[in-house]
Amino acid sequence: MQIADVLRNKGPAVATVGPGITVNALIGELARHNVGALVVVENDEVVGIVTERDVVRRIHERGADLLNARVGDIMTTAVFACLPTDSVDSLAETMTERRIRHLPVIVDGQLVGIVSIGDVVKSRIGELQGERDQLEAYIEHG
Repeated sequence: MQIADVLRNKGPAVATVGPGITVNALIGELARHNVGALVVVENDEVVGIVTERDVVRRIHERGADLLNARVGDIMTTAVFACLPTDSVDSLAETMTERRIRHLPVIVDGQLVGIVSIGDVVKSRIGELQGERDQLEAYIEHG
């Protein structure tokens, strides 16, 4: 299964923010979209990714003053991305090895989707269920 299949099932919508918004506004956007990460985009280019984990760790370091800081100050700028043609298995391996929970899907510099570790797990469970159903049908009907 490819990442394109995952995106076909979940849709291409990606919640984004700009690097200039405050962390306080970011928290509101995370809650509004009910997501754990937002891709940071400036001039239609992915410049970073920011997660709930980034916020929590920085609040621990800097205290409540962080809420007035800009997303650009706390985002991860070394963004790992994937392609729609990448396999779900290879993405699962990358996410596990690098301890990444969200990967933007980028084609020719354009953001076309995002895949979370939850999407990968859901996809894998679906594959396993399909295999199980096929095996049961084979056993029952020979």
